[in-house]
Amino acid sequence: MMNVNPIKIEGYTFIAITVELPNTNLLVVANDIGYIMCGALDVDLLNDKLKNRPIVAGRAIGVRSIDDLLEAPLEKVTTHSHKYNWKPGMKGKEALLKIAM
Repeated sequence: MMNVNPIKIEGYTFIAITVELPNTNLLVVANDIGYIMCGALDVDLLNDKLKNRPIVAGRAIGVRSIDDLLEAPLEKVTTHSHKYNWKPGMKGKEALLKIAM
């Protein structure tokens, strides 16, 4: 099953996506600028093979829900996310607010 829902973070709207798979869930919170995602996100692939694309993304590991994703520290971020002052260790919610529109 897949769930796609708008969520508000401090008054800003983002899209939360949950894809339920056998034994795991894929979790994403995004807007038009970038996204945070569960541990399935391959940041190295984005930075190396797709470096010509300005992808703003961060990965949090060990999360099981959208709420977890928002509160977890980002373990890794893409090179292009530095433009928005994203850094490993910042909470997912904090990173999203830096790209809020």
